[in-house]
Amino acid sequence: MIHKPVDVGDPDRLYMVTGGRSEADDAFDLVTLIVSECEPTAGMQSEHTRILEMCRHPTALVEISAELKLPVTVVRILLGDLHAMGKVSARHPRAAESVAALPETALLQEVLHGLRNL
Repeated sequence: MIHKPVDVGDPDRLYMVTGGRSEADDAFDLVTLIVSECEPTAGMQSEHTRILEMCRHPTALVEISAELKLPVTVVRILLGDLHAMGKVSARHPRAAESVAALPETALLQEVLHGLRNL
């Protein structure tokens, strides 16, 4: 099995996409659902436009990253920009109120077994 590096993007392109920024807002985790609040406008950065088009329905940050073929950190930076402009909203996953509210381990194992059999 051949392993590829995680970040295969051209560094110059990534630098341009983020405007040279490398620090991302930690407000977005991998499973945060992003929803567009408006349509793309003329003159927007192409990555911002694609994100707004993709997120007409709730879409996880990790899915956006995969679809755009950009590292998660870069997508977090772009989402931070859009969120600051009010163009997207974020829906964070809810944590279980208690351990008792979590599904039984046996049920999760059955689901995993069923998925492996697909």
